[in-house]
Amino acid sequence: MKVILDVQDNRKEFFMELLKSLDYVKVVKEVNDKQKSEAIQNLAEAFNDVRLYEKGEKQLKSAKDLLNEL
Repeated sequence: MKVILDVQDNRKEFFMELLKSLDYVKVVKEVNDKQKSEAIQNLAEAFNDVRLYEKGEKQLKSAKDLLNEL
């Protein structure tokens, strides 16, 4: 399972030490750049929307509707 978290800067060191002390958690990558963090968050939300759409729990706009809005 992959999880994206937003940790306050003043608690980052403690939190990372805590994660590293758990043998069942592997820290793959830390992202410190705010723009990259926002892009990753937006991508995660998009994947979640697709998952909900596939379950029939969310309706998405068609590509044609999106182009018409432009």
